[in-house]
Amino acid sequence: MPASGSGSGPLLVYFSSASENTHRFVGKLGFRGVRIPLRRRDEPLTVDEEYVLVVPTYGGGSVKGAVPKQVITFLNDPRNRSLCRGVIASGNTNFGEAYCLAGDIIASKLGVPFLYRYELLGTPTDVVRVRQGLEDFWQTR
Repeated sequence: MPASGSGSGPLLVYFSSASENTHRFVGKLGFRGVRIPLRRRDEPLTVDEEYVLVVPTYGGGSVKGAVPKQVITFLNDPRNRSLCRGVIASGNTNFGEAYCLAGDIIASKLGVPFLYRYELLGTPTDVVRVRQGLEDFWQTR
């Protein structure tokens, strides 16, 4: 499934589990967004423009499993990987040092900035900060 769109703002590529937490957060931001498929039987997502990745952290505080498998599959496509310009991650502060670890891992592996981290569903303040941060980042990159 190819993803593209028009507009001057960033494209947000995101993964959200059946809980829909990340989906709801991305929806509040007001930018174009496309979701990485949840199930293996779904058609894989490919992108054809630069994007910011929004990803939850899994693994219950462990490094192993912190990045959802679906995100790994998406990023294993060289084209998808090459178009990522930044990462935003959610997590749970109960995970301690592993809070938002998926963002740390992806940003390090791709050599892109880790733009923002937020807890669970995100707060209204997180939404305002991420929206403004993305607008600034997209204009200056």
